[in-house]
Amino acid sequence: MIDIKEDERVDFLPNKNRKIIQSPNVFSFSIDAVLLAKFCYVPIQKGKIIDLCTGNGVIPLLLSKRSKAKITGIEIQERLFDMAIRSVQLNDLHKQIGFINDDINKIVEGLGKEQFDTVTCNPPYFKNVTEKEWNENQHFAIARHEIYCDLEDVIRVSSQLVKQKGKVAFVHRPERLIDIITLMKKYHIEPKRIQLIHPKQGKEANILLIEGIKSGNSGIKILPPLFVYNDDMSYTEQFTEIYFN
Repeated sequence: MIDIKEDERVDFLPNKNRKIIQSPNVFSFSIDAVLLAKFCYVPIQKGKIIDLCTGNGVIPLLLSKRSKAKITGIEIQERLFDMAIRSVQLNDLHKQIGFINDDINKIVEGLGKEQFDTVTCNPPYFKNVTEKEWNENQHFAIARHEIYCDLEDVIRVSSQLVKQKGKVAFVHRPERLIDIITLMKKYHIEPKRIQLIHPKQGKEANILLIEGIKSGNSGIKILPPLFVYNDDMSYTEQFTEIYFN
């Protein structure tokens, strides 16, 4: 019997094939995480995947539908780590997915360099946290702001963990694109694919998906934009096909 705490609920992931434990007081997954899990390359039959800043484990759970590879999630917040562990138990996926409760800046020595075929990360987006945001909810503040790791930490650690010619994929905000590309090149990850996500036609993009190859050749593909909503706020056919399958 899986323990579900008083402020928690069990939700289905969008494809209805996995369950996940969530809490409105601590963490709930977003469109960003689902799109990253659908966007990134994964080895199909074997290999190793690692997801940094994994939260309640949503990306490993989604990737387990696409790949038989071993998947590791890294999460610094003990409460979210515990939720992720119980979600894996709920889905009987403990033989494929495991989690480590640690700071991403401390994991390379224990896990070893260049051990993973794919690295994914939905990192904190915002540089500064206000005292008000910290006092209102520290779980949200840590997940959203660069408190325990910043963008350079995420990209440096990803480069250390991924194999030569392995894939690294991030979801972030479009306004950080130049920073992301600059840091990827600094740490020998060559950007290869970019996709921008727009709320609807005529609106600026608010989500960026980017994937690179460790020590890859230069040359990048800009994928067609993805629009989430129609004018009547129903999901577009394009978004529905990706998000719910």
